[in-house]
Amino acid sequence: MTERSSGIGQVELGGGGPLVGVQGLGCMGMSEFYGETDEAAARQTLDAALDAGVTLFDTADIYGRGANEEFLAPFVAAHRDGITLATKFAIERNDDPAYRGIRNDRAYIRRSVEASLRRLGTDVIDLYYMHRRDPGVPFAESVGAMAELVQEGKVRHLGLSEVTGAELREAHAVHPIAALQSEWSLFSRDVERSAVGAAAELGVAFVPYSPLGRGFLTGSFADAGKELSEADFRKFQPRFTGDNAKANAALLAPVREIADAHGATPAQIALAWVQQRAEVHGLTVVPIPGTRRPDRLAENTAATRITLTGAELALLEPIADRVAGDRYPDMSFTSVAREG
Repeated sequence: MTERSSGIGQVELGGGGPLVGVQGLGCMGMSEFYGETDEAAARQTLDAALDAGVTLFDTADIYGRGANEEFLAPFVAAHRDGITLATKFAIERNDDPAYRGIRNDRAYIRRSVEASLRRLGTDVIDLYYMHRRDPGVPFAESVGAMAELVQEGKVRHLGLSEVTGAELREAHAVHPIAALQSEWSLFSRDVERSAVGAAAELGVAFVPYSPLGRGFLTGSFADAGKELSEADFRKFQPRFTGDNAKANAALLAPVREIADAHGATPAQIALAWVQQRAEVHGLTVVPIPGTRRPDRLAENTAATRITLTGAELALLEPIADRVAGDRYPDMSFTSVAREG
């Protein structure tokens, strides 16, 4: 394995933002979406992350309908001064498991932040994201409402998720945006159309979610549709379904080849790719791979010490263009639907 440094290091989230470890932890799967969770192992993973230098912990009010924020509360209380806590609003759920609504209006934002503060057991959120954009609400109105929370001391920094480059510029003109969180991986490079360039131009940090392609880039899914439980939302995602899953599994051959050359795993190569792809764009990046297991956490953070060669990067370049299936069954909630 090619070493880059002895630790995971730190970077600044946006101009004047907090210093965080160069890799964060996505906590969604500790409460929902990826099947059953071992709570004790998940709590060990939180502690292991902090020990490894991970300081950005990412959640949202939608995860478990608030359960994930409540799950994190004891950890937050124990380590409040040593972590950067990120959560999100905008995706509305109800008793219908399939329902997803988007709310960006001021009244909803204010209710949401109060509920998140209560569940997290804290008086301030370090990084507060708009999880999804509702084009029916003027963007300046939504970002202005978020800015009020900063002025009131309830939020320290603002973030956006799944917005276009033009939308990021519009929001940043209302109030500085510290971070943009969107899906970015070897399997998903839509953000390179405009959002990545805008973030680099504005000095906004990029926080890639699902940098392991929801686990597909770990190489664990030869025929994902047959392996996943009914409680695992990937079973119903286009890229994990039927012929798509088989075709996408075949795309991992160069990832495995490069992993073998480094004495690494496919997951580590995928994470190293995200780090280096961001460097190409002159962009600060903090991927947030999610895991519930300390051994996977150690594997993921070790990826920060891998450097891929130019030839290896070239070998990985065509993968995204060959991926079968959309990221979600309904792409209307993503930036792709609004890209000009």
